[in-house]
Amino acid sequence: MTDLYTLSLEQLSALLESWGEPAFRARQVWEWLYDKRASSFEAMHNLPKTLRERLAAETRLGALELAAEQESQDGTVKRLYHLDDGQMIESVLMEYDDQRRTACISTQAGCAMGCVFCATGQMGFARHLTPYEIFEQAVRFAGDLEARGERLSNVVLMGMGEPFHNYDASLAAIHLLMERLGIGARHITISTVGLVPQIRRFAEEGLQVKLAISLHAATDEERAALLPVNKRYPLSELIAACRDYAEITGRRITFEWAAISGENDTPEQARELGKLLNGVKCHVNVIPLNPTGGYAGGPSSVRRVNDFIEALATHGVQATVRVRRGIDIDAGCGQLKSKVLSKKASTTESS
Repeated sequence: MTDLYTLSLEQLSALLESWGEPAFRARQVWEWLYDKRASSFEAMHNLPKTLRERLAAETRLGALELAAEQESQDGTVKRLYHLDDGQMIESVLMEYDDQRRTACISTQAGCAMGCVFCATGQMGFARHLTPYEIFEQAVRFAGDLEARGERLSNVVLMGMGEPFHNYDASLAAIHLLMERLGIGARHITISTVGLVPQIRRFAEEGLQVKLAISLHAATDEERAALLPVNKRYPLSELIAACRDYAEITGRRITFEWAAISGENDTPEQARELGKLLNGVKCHVNVIPLNPTGGYAGGPSSVRRVNDFIEALATHGVQATVRVRRGIDIDAGCGQLKSKVLSKKASTTESS
């Protein structure tokens, strides 16, 4: 069955013309898909009923099957999807008071990076997603928002997986977001744990997409204990690539810092981080850790986070606290999938 999201306008036109439809029908369907974000063929009411029925019988709108959904008290929505091969991925929609509506989407089923505090990293790598599996996660949220008179404003590739490990598909998905959903490049963020060759490659893409680096520690020893990738690309190589990226693109880099109580939220860590980032065009996002079952560390307190940010400022590094969303649900990367898999395992064992 043909997935319409995988077709270009030219391919859609060829399909409908092969069915004997007039040439303008393809443009009508395209507008329903990407301008009106229709979630069903029934909603495409200016199409003949016979065409809608044939579309429903021979094509489909995407490959994602909703497996579970949670909604937080703050409005955050977390979804778990089944893929065609049985793999599962997660997506999150975050709503902010300034009217931003941000989709956090996955680029892989699982992750090979092994970051110790991340539920996805704890479950290991299954496979790369296709550009259309990445893109469809945003389309789903865009359609829901459109139905209530709102618009998807931002997309972050920060869900399950390492986008730069799936570089070509992630970049193709970014182009789909810009071209089909009209999301501006400056409203898209791609996050990496620090794959140095891909950071350098990304600097040459000529895109205004934002780059975020998961840093979390300011020395090689401490960072390698949290992010195994640091053994392959130590901080000296990573920061050099970041300096070059900022110089080539003129864009500021965001460094993500998961604040772990008593570990990386101390004045000493702030001093080390200040020295590490000296002269780098950047901003630090401090996010109190979202705890997972596979990691013993806990989130920093408000006081410790504020003291850490003040200490960074004395070293000339700007930092802010990123508001945590969906704390009352399994909103952290990989947490809902882990919960569902654990329930399945328990059910299997009891039977």
